[in-house]
Amino acid sequence: MNPLKNLSIIRKSVQISAFIFFVYGGTLTGFYLADKVSGALPALSCAYDMQGADLCTLIPFQHQMDHRLGEAIAGGGNLMMGLMPTLITLGTFLVLFALLNKAFCGWICPLGTFQELLHNLGQKLGLQRSESLAPALVKRIRPVKWLILLLLVFGFPLLTGIGWVNHDLGDPFCKICPSRMLTTLATGETSELYLDSSSSTALTLSLVADFLFGLTIALALSIRQPFCRICPMLALHAVFRKLGLLRLVKTATPGCDRCGLCAKACPMDISEIHTEMHKKDVTFEDCTLCGRCVEFCPYKNVLQLKYAGLPVFRADPAYFKPRKKAQREWEGSNLLALLKGSRRVARVKQP
Repeated sequence: MNPLKNLSIIRKSVQISAFIFFVYGGTLTGFYLADKVSGALPALSCAYDMQGADLCTLIPFQHQMDHRLGEAIAGGGNLMMGLMPTLITLGTFLVLFALLNKAFCGWICPLGTFQELLHNLGQKLGLQRSESLAPALVKRIRPVKWLILLLLVFGFPLLTGIGWVNHDLGDPFCKICPSRMLTTLATGETSELYLDSSSSTALTLSLVADFLFGLTIALALSIRQPFCRICPMLALHAVFRKLGLLRLVKTATPGCDRCGLCAKACPMDISEIHTEMHKKDVTFEDCTLCGRCVEFCPYKNVLQLKYAGLPVFRADPAYFKPRKKAQREWEGSNLLALLKGSRRVARVKQP
C-alpha cells in the first residue's frame, strides 16, 4: 500500500513531528511558548521539560486550585477573583480543543506517541501482545481517569490551598505523571527520576511516579495505550467532546452486526463503536480520534471522520483491502518470525 495513502503512517508522521516540537521546540520558540499563546494546550506537553515549546493545561489547573481558589476560600477573599484564572485557562483550553477535539490525544500527545512506538517495538520483537482487553476489565478501568481528574488535578490541590493537606499535594498529578519522566529524560535530564525524601508525602509520590513510568513502559510493549486509559486529560476531553469540530460519525448497516473489525482495530478497546446502531456521533469518551476504526471498516461510508460536518476520511472497501493486507505484512514481519525463518533455512541446508 502506498504509504502516502495510509492514514496510520500519516498519523505517525504527525505524532513524531509533534513530539519533536513540543519536547524540543523551546530551543527555537523560547521557553513556554504557551505563556505567549494560550497557557492551556490540551495535550500532555510537560512544563518540567526545560526545552518544551508548550505546556499541559493540567499544570495551571492544579496551581490555580492551590494558590488562587484555595487561598481565596481559606482567607475569606473574593471567590470570583480566585476562580477567574481557572476560567481563563479553561477558555483558552476550549478554543484550542474545539479545533481538533480529542485528536489532541490520538495525533499530538507526546506520551501517547511514546506508548504507540513502544507497542510497535514490542510487535517487532515478537513479544506476545494483547490486542484487546476483556470487556469487563475495560469497564473497570474506565472510571479511574475520572477519579484522577477529580482528586489529583482539582481535589487535593484545592485542599492544599485551603490548608487542609500539606503543600506536597499542591500538584499531585504532575508529580506522578509519566509524561514528566518521559519529556525530561528525552532532553537528557535525569533529576526527575530521583526519589524525593524531603517528606513522607513527597517520597510516596516520587515512588509512585517511578513505578508508574516503569509500568507504563512494560505494559506498552504488549498492551495498546495503557496509560491513556487512565489519563485525566482524556477525561477532561470527554467532558467537552461535543464542542469539538472533529467527530467520529457512524451510519450503521445490517452488516455491522456481523463485523466488529472497527472495535478490534480500536487501540482503546471501545466495543461501543461496533455495537452502537442508532447514534450518529460515536465520539465516545475514550475515543482519541485516531481513525483506525475508519481504516478497518469494510463498508463504504459507515464510519467517517468529519470536520465541521464535512467528511475528511471515510470507510471505503477500496482502501480497506490494501490496508488490511499491509497490516498483515506488518504484523508478520518481526524478530521472532525472522528467527523461525532462519532456523527453517538452516535445517533445509543441512546435509
